[in-house]
Amino acid sequence: MPQLAVIFDADGVLVDSYQAHAQSWQRLAEEQGEGMTPEQFAKTFGRTSREIIRQYWSPEGLTDERIRAIDERKEAIYREIIADCLPTMPGALKLIDDLMRSGFLVGVGTSGPPENLALMLRELHGDRWCKASVSAVDVKRGKPDPEVFLLCAERLEVAPRFCAVVEDAAPGVAAAKAAGMLAIGFCSHGHTHDELAAADQIVDQLSELSARKISDWIGARSQRTTA
Repeated sequence: MPQLAVIFDADGVLVDSYQAHAQSWQRLAEEQGEGMTPEQFAKTFGRTSREIIRQYWSPEGLTDERIRAIDERKEAIYREIIADCLPTMPGALKLIDDLMRSGFLVGVGTSGPPENLALMLRELHGDRWCKASVSAVDVKRGKPDPEVFLLCAERLEVAPRFCAVVEDAAPGVAAAKAAGMLAIGFCSHGHTHDELAAADQIVDQLSELSARKISDWIGARSQRTTA
């Protein structure tokens, strides 16, 4: 049996961070004299902050240095919001325990900055289960480009076709598919089955997943792609 791995997105999958990110964008927009509607935020969740700033901020004076400063401020606000209580997604740690007992390697591939990733791994005792991680600073292209997941698989030393990705946003699902991995769509915070229709499997709760189920899905998909 080949080595199998599961790569988790962080925001909206391991961490129930939707509201904290929405609040941080709203506070940032007010500070900067810009606007960020709930609808705009919903469409961008899962992309890098730099990409969002380029799309929605006024272009005047928006140099790379300015974008980096705005990005750092936004993420600092986010960490202030969650500092006292990291909102773990229900079922996340139980699923990770099941995967570890079944011999899976577990990694994290996120569009967030390394500071956010480090905070999450520290609070969720990631030193016990996370064998490889990738954040925004490790890649040149954000999701839906597959770079984040391909790099994580490389660090895990597991072939992409033996990896599954758990994602809650369409760009992440597209990235997993482009990487040649099993894409599991997780409908958290209003994400719909239609929105994640490109995924190989879709669940409404992490409790619907198990190591046995994911192993069977990877095996079936691998057989189809090599037939």
